[in-house]
Amino acid sequence: PAGYRTAARLIRLADRLGIPVLTLVDTPGAANDAAAERQGVGAAIAEVFGAVAAARVPITTLVIGEGGSGGALALAAPGNTWATPDSYFSVIAPELAAAILKRPPQEIRPTADQLRIRPQDLVELGVVRGIVDHARP
Repeated sequence: PAGYRTAARLIRLADRLGIPVLTLVDTPGAANDAAAERQGVGAAIAEVFGAVAAARVPITTLVIGEGGSGGALALAAPGNTWATPDSYFSVIAPELAAAILKRPPQEIRPTADQLRIRPQDLVELGVVRGIVDHARP
C-alpha cells in the first residue's frame, strides 16, 4: 500500500511541475493479505487511479513483465500503454484465474489463452498501443 501511495504522490508532483511521467509495470498484483487490507491497499490503489486520471501531463506506461490485478491497472495510462514482447497485462494472473475456476495446473496455459493477456492479443483488443521490442546492442 505504501508503494501505491508514493506513486500517487509522485504522479501528482510531476503534474504540478509539468514533468511527463513514465510508469513501468512489473507486478503480479497488489498484496491481498490481511496486513495489506489493514494498511488500506484498496484506497491506495484507488488513489493512483485518481492521480493518473487527473494528471494533465502526458503519462506513458510500459508493461515490462507481469501486469496483473488492479495494482497494475492503476499504473496504466489510458490510451498510452505499451508492452514488451514477453509481458502480460490482465486484471488477474492466469494461475489465479485457473484456481478460481477450479481448473487443474495443466489448464493454466489454456486459461491464459482465453484471457487474451499476451501482448499481441492486447494490441488486437486495443488495450495497448503496441509492442516495444527490447533494445539490442
